[in-house]
Amino acid sequence: MKVFFTIIIMFGIMDTVTAQSKGNYADVNGLKMYYEIHGEGFPLVLIHGGGSNINTTFGRILPSLAKTNKVIAVEMQAHGHTADIDRPLTFEQDADDIAALLKQLNIAKANILGFSNGASTTLELAIRHPQVVNRIIVASTMYKKGGAQPWFWDMMANATFEGMPQIYKDAFIKINPDKDALYNMYKRDVARMQSFKDIREEDIKGIQAPTLIIIGDNDVVTPEHAVEMYRQIEHARLMIYPGGHGDYLGEITTIKPGQKDYAALPVIEAFLKEN
Repeated sequence: MKVFFTIIIMFGIMDTVTAQSKGNYADVNGLKMYYEIHGEGFPLVLIHGGGSNINTTFGRILPSLAKTNKVIAVEMQAHGHTADIDRPLTFEQDADDIAALLKQLNIAKANILGFSNGASTTLELAIRHPQVVNRIIVASTMYKKGGAQPWFWDMMANATFEGMPQIYKDAFIKINPDKDALYNMYKRDVARMQSFKDIREEDIKGIQAPTLIIIGDNDVVTPEHAVEMYRQIEHARLMIYPGGHGDYLGEITTIKPGQKDYAALPVIEAFLKEN
């Protein structure tokens, strides 16, 4: 989950996805889920982080990914264009929603790239719906509570709406001007993380999909936990970059003026091309 309860000095303006796209909605499990399709090739699902949307998490790298993949970028329950509904907000439910969307799109198997909360959803998708998963990339996530830096849980225990980065608020309001919906999303995300439950070790060990684990060395997740997860998943690779929570893929709160290169992009592209 993006650390959106600290004060962050923003350097640039909101980038926009430049690839051609058209927004669509699908009815999945009672949810009217928003998604976009970019490019052609083998399907690649992008799942954004907490408090975010397609652009804030992936807007800098999506155009490149769409050159060689059929990118299906989604916005999860209560986020972006996808309105909230009266049901719990859980990573398990998010995973079920992605699986249902792929079925509607007649996609039998896809690669999955998830960041932060989206990576937690990706792990659940690989556990709950292994038949739809080809390869997974999990960026800046943990599978158990002890995998996060201790300060993260202290921060979550004292989270305030005022501490949410303004760039996230602006991105939400640009899509949906309902400030009550924005505050609801914030509360939902906070509550989900405050009640975070470990994924069973046997479930993590049971993941058979080739897996690329990515974090920053100054991330929410500890390097030690990333190594542990790498050891648990049979067909896993691990990449640790200098930096924080999402620097390596251009997450919106991390970009610097004039930045054009994102360290994880070539590694992600190479991993997706492997047989």
